Amino acid sequence: MADAMSRCGHKAAEFSVTPSKPGFGDLSCNVPFLLAKSRGRAPFEIAQELAVQYKTGGVIAGAEAHPGGYLNFSLDWGIAAKEIVIEAAGGGPAPAGGGPVTVEHTSVNPNKALHIGHVRNIVIGDSVARILSREGYKVSVLNYIDDSGLQVADIILGFTELGIPEEPPGGKKFDQYCGDDVYAKAAGACEEDPGLKEKRAVILRGLEDGTSETAHLADRITRRVLDGQLETCWGLGVQYDCLNFESQIVRSGLWDEVFERLKKMGLLELEKDGKNAGCWVFRSGTDDKVVVRSDGTATYIAKDIPYAAWKLGLLDDPFRYVKHHREQPGGKELWETTLSGGEMRAGPAGGRVVTVIDTRQSRLQQIIASLMGRFKSDEGAYVHLGYESVSLSPGTAAALGADTGGKSAQMSGRRGLYVNADTVLGVLAEKARAETSRRNPEMDKVELGRISADIASATIRYEMARQDLNRAITFDMEKSLSLEGDTASYIQYSHARAARVMEKAGAEPDYNAEYALLEDPRERALLREIGMFGIHLGDAAGSLSPKIIARYCHGLAVAFNGFYEHVRVIDAGNPALSNARLCLVRAFMHAVSGALYLIGISAPDRM
Repeated sequence: MADAMSRCGHKAAEFSVTPSKPGFGDLSCNVPFLLAKSRGRAPFEIAQELAVQYKTGGVIAGAEAHPGGYLNFSLDWGIAAKEIVIEAAGGGPAPAGGGPVTVEHTSVNPNKALHIGHVRNIVIGDSVARILSREGYKVSVLNYIDDSGLQVADIILGFTELGIPEEPPGGKKFDQYCGDDVYAKAAGACEEDPGLKEKRAVILRGLEDGTSETAHLADRITRRVLDGQLETCWGLGVQYDCLNFESQIVRSGLWDEVFERLKKMGLLELEKDGKNAGCWVFRSGTDDKVVVRSDGTATYIAKDIPYAAWKLGLLDDPFRYVKHHREQPGGKELWETTLSGGEMRAGPAGGRVVTVIDTRQSRLQQIIASLMGRFKSDEGAYVHLGYESVSLSPGTAAALGADTGGKSAQMSGRRGLYVNADTVLGVLAEKARAETSRRNPEMDKVELGRISADIASATIRYEMARQDLNRAITFDMEKSLSLEGDTASYIQYSHARAARVMEKAGAEPDYNAEYALLEDPRERALLREIGMFGIHLGDAAGSLSPKIIARYCHGLAVAFNGFYEHVRVIDAGNPALSNARLCLVRAFMHAVSGALYLIGISAPDRM
């Protein structure tokens, strides 16, 4: 294209090439529209010039100007099909490559089990990390543990002042016990009893002193909760590189260093008059943010600023590192920060930081991003990846005993109004187990359990991944249990169908095939979808959007099912054609399994 543009006297321009609509060639290019304005000419005229000057050959069989202004290309499908199939068989498109990126997600207060709202954060963060890694970025995944806040003080209050026993009854998971039976009760009691509220304030002060008995108790309790939360995350296929703790950020001395730097750079000002007299504030338009109060105590943002600077590698790392006491499934090493003992390791590598937090914290994240941009002279270094919240449908809220007046309800740990992720995963797994067992009565219990757990995880992950980040999700327990429609199960089942075809074939195809025989429109539609993997991957990495990959997976499944239902493969009547179609089936399996992996979903051979 660059040569054709040069021969027509046009300067280089960035353009896009996308699959064409039926009847308009195989690919369409928008470059005539990009050149039309600067040249003062109609896009169609430019498209005509480029079509004449474009030298066809190889995979491009022809170029034609469309009256609408697009430049359309037709493919030599014998060559194109071979390239698409061979690339898929080799693992898909080559990584584009990139620098270091730190992705922080999950970051749930260690006082309760994960609920469905938290799962959206987890799925978004884990999928973004997978997508960036696949594109060749050096990704480090963090989970920030807020172990020194009010929520932790509430559960310590419940155990020490309300007489709630520390051990849960009947083998209940400790994280669920703390959320259901301790946190909500303690928070409610504080609202009714000023004396308890004062005792909670004493506990908060004790948490800031790492040597106090309160701090030691909190560390033991929150780590037990964290263990339960990690079990849920691991069940969803999520892994981390490092756990880091707010209590350690507070005690590390990082804030003192950052505070001095902020003052020297003139990013904080000492307010002399008005309601904020004596406070250090960050000027941000009409909304001044107090960072240090007049009594010298720091606000909550004073914890987030040094943490963000540490993630970007802008400060000397005060931490040492120890291995977590449990191994992650799959064997990936999990480390955690410590202020004593441990070993020296490289902290966050800088580069770019992506922090996944819901949009209710957008204002705070904007301030941090602005400050980090000035610290690093790079406005894009700190990225807040925001998303809308997950609420409960009226029916689900009613099932939990909440009267919402027929309206959706925001989940709240303080009110005990939420749906545990473990509960939904368990119900989904049982439903999947029953259906899989019905279809595969000979399947052994171990494989049945594995497939059922995979389907349960996939169902939730796909529901979260396929949504626009700026769209609020209303979670409905009954609808989430459906295995029909635009779901992960539909996509997974397409892979299982393809696996059955390969199983019946009894052998791998010969990739030195006669690909020109793949002339059926459904074959070419499937080839187009497979060939678009690299484009969708690049778009997803550039926009940090798991939805792009989820939509691509669905499009692949639709194209394959159309092919599967109308095209004979093994008994095509021509051995060469059967072989070429088997190559296409295997290419689909590579593409859909690789794409599903990017949003944390398995591709089972049987369902």
